[in-house]
Amino acid sequence: MDVPGDGRADRARGALVGLALGDALGMPTQLLSRDQVRDRWPRLAWFEAGPADSLLAPSVPAGTVTDDTEQALVVARELLEDGGRVDPDRLAGRLAEWADRATAAGGLEVLGPSSARALAQYRRTGTSVGAGRYGDTNGAAMRICPVGIVCRPEPLEDLVDLVAAVDQPTHDTRIAHAGAAAVARAVSAGIEGVAPDQILPLALAAAAQGARRGHVTPGPDVAARIAWACGLAAAADAPLDVIELLVGTSVATQESVPAAFAIATTYADPWQACLAAAALGGDADTIAAMVGAMVGARHGLSAFPADAVAALTAANPTLDLIGTADDLLAARPAPARSAPARPDEARPAPGVGGVPR
Repeated sequence: MDVPGDGRADRARGALVGLALGDALGMPTQLLSRDQVRDRWPRLAWFEAGPADSLLAPSVPAGTVTDDTEQALVVARELLEDGGRVDPDRLAGRLAEWADRATAAGGLEVLGPSSARALAQYRRTGTSVGAGRYGDTNGAAMRICPVGIVCRPEPLEDLVDLVAAVDQPTHDTRIAHAGAAAVARAVSAGIEGVAPDQILPLALAAAAQGARRGHVTPGPDVAARIAWACGLAAAADAPLDVIELLVGTSVATQESVPAAFAIATTYADPWQACLAAAALGGDADTIAAMVGAMVGARHGLSAFPADAVAALTAANPTLDLIGTADDLLAARPAPARSAPARPDEARPAPGVGGVPR
């Protein structure tokens, strides 16, 4: 599974635990504006309970994860039971069963708009074909982290094929595939130990490849938006200000995925990156989950505060994040002796780079 000393196990665990850490930090701030977040928590520095007046997480205990983590684990189970592959119809069934259980347990709005519409069609027809025809929101990117753990960044075509299969039941559009492919390859490249300044170009190439799959829906090019958002944040004295003002924090893939990349490439410390994403408000749990997955894959589980990981585990005792990450990594193909990134992908995008903060 892991070559001694190469750090892949720590980074795989960091990706999945990082996703959950970001998700739990963003749980109470979702749907709030950034000003509202600052009014309630002038310095967001730890897990907070869902506010009593929250539309999606009223009085939910601090540290609790949301559908972002839970759906990622549904994807992980499908990957593990099918040898690193996915059957879209079976995945649709798993997601529908999970949604039923979550709703019965009292979950509020456990599905986003694209997933709710697609799974309703799946229930009517019994097939995932066509169900994700209009799914262009960020539900695909939020749950794609397990693909980045089980799949190596090269060959790119194989990674994007797997991303598209995972997306098909609910988000079979070019915009959604582009966003999910970018996140998956960033996670995969981080686990592989790719140099930090090469990860973003690899993710942009994946977004471009993903944008060739699925149905056409209106919207801007996701790869271009990611590069633009990262450039804005890198040049700004207050990156969160420009992300909120110009990039956006809604459920739209072309807003939230670029916002997540902008934070992940700007903040050097993974815990601070997750806190920054949670402080944005908007679709904060999803943005912070994507940030956590990407920075966790790059820095590893050991880079997160041990007390934060312990608090997350205590708040979600039924989740086996580390065991799941280990199993996914065990299914990942062994790296070739020398597998450098393609030269045209390894060059950083103009004006884009990580700036320590």
